[in-house]
Amino acid sequence: MKIAYLDTIRLIERLHRQFLEVVKGELDRRGTQDINNVQGLILYNIGQEDLTVGELTNRGYYLGSNVSYNVRKMVENGYLTQERSPHDRRSVRVKLTDKGLTLWKALDEMFDRHLTQIAPGYTNEQDLTGAIGSLRRLERFWIAAGEFGVRIPPPAA
Repeated sequence: MKIAYLDTIRLIERLHRQFLEVVKGELDRRGTQDINNVQGLILYNIGQEDLTVGELTNRGYYLGSNVSYNVRKMVENGYLTQERSPHDRRSVRVKLTDKGLTLWKALDEMFDRHLTQIAPGYTNEQDLTGAIGSLRRLERFWIAAGEFGVRIPPPAA
């Protein structure tokens, strides 16, 4: 079990790095030099929404300081606009500009291309759904481990 557990952790790390390289490759093919792969994923996760940096951090599981830095860079490069929330002046809301929406569409098209390429032999929806279930259970375990330390209560029946 320990070998499988540690292999899973290594695979998650490796997959994330490899996926970031795929996004970087897409940005490079488009000639997009003013945004990096991590910023591209943050931009994609914002999508059509109007979010606070806190909401983005909670949804994307990004580190708060990294999100703030990356949001600032994307605002400077014209991908996002930001404005103070009218309801809570401490909160800043961000949304895509036309330039950001253009990149979002390009990334969405990349995902669509991936779907047509992945289906014929790499995996299928059932396999992906099973993997998602396993990874979500692992996520819940890690959340509990972080909250409760060594003595993790068993999952509710």
